[in-house]
Amino acid sequence: MTDVARIWSYLSTEPLLWLTCTIVVYVGAEAVALRLGRRALANPVLFSVLIIAPILWLSGTPYETYFEGAQFIHFLLGPATVALAVPLHANLRTVARTAGPILAALVVGSVVAALSAVWLAKAFGLSDQVIVSLSPKSTTAPVALGISEALGGLPTLTAVLVILTGIIGAITVTPLMNAMGITDWRARGFAVGVAAHGIGTARAFQVNELAGTFAGIGMALNAILTSLIAPLIVALVL
Repeated sequence: MTDVARIWSYLSTEPLLWLTCTIVVYVGAEAVALRLGRRALANPVLFSVLIIAPILWLSGTPYETYFEGAQFIHFLLGPATVALAVPLHANLRTVARTAGPILAALVVGSVVAALSAVWLAKAFGLSDQVIVSLSPKSTTAPVALGISEALGGLPTLTAVLVILTGIIGAITVTPLMNAMGITDWRARGFAVGVAAHGIGTARAFQVNELAGTFAGIGMALNAILTSLIAPLIVALVL
């Protein structure tokens, strides 16, 4: 047992262990989601969080140690976001015909997402630092972390809120849109892209390619607009 403890003590501090753990868990979660027919609740990101979080807690592994390995996957968020330009180019004419509604929906969605979060946090008496951390919750993680840090928030808390927002959006978007009778894939995709960033966009691509394209557009435009309006909204409320 002493040898096992020593081996674990060594491996638990190595980035390769947690990188491998993340990949293996996600591949397994993806296989389970596929087996379940990719239903709304069968979200591989949610499954991965529910598996990895207890592992870190039970092993006493700090998040910083885990992220030393997971940062390699985090780095790939940038190239993955840029890759969304491929389906965008393929559907460029469709996007151009709906430029007006896209811009209107973007402004309303971005402002409501940031303003509602900040106002609700203020109403519940949360600290200014927490309020600032909440403001960019609906935008993609790299942008949200940058906004939070620049405004004096807690980037770690922002990261958690961004992930939760994305998971909730990805789970609820399909049943919610079905219940509301919204059948236009462009509207469905753009809405989830603005509200639930990358995780919602991944879900949209699973459901329909056109929805995924518009989700990618919504995610990218929302990242730009949120970086501009978040400081104004925080200054207005605080």
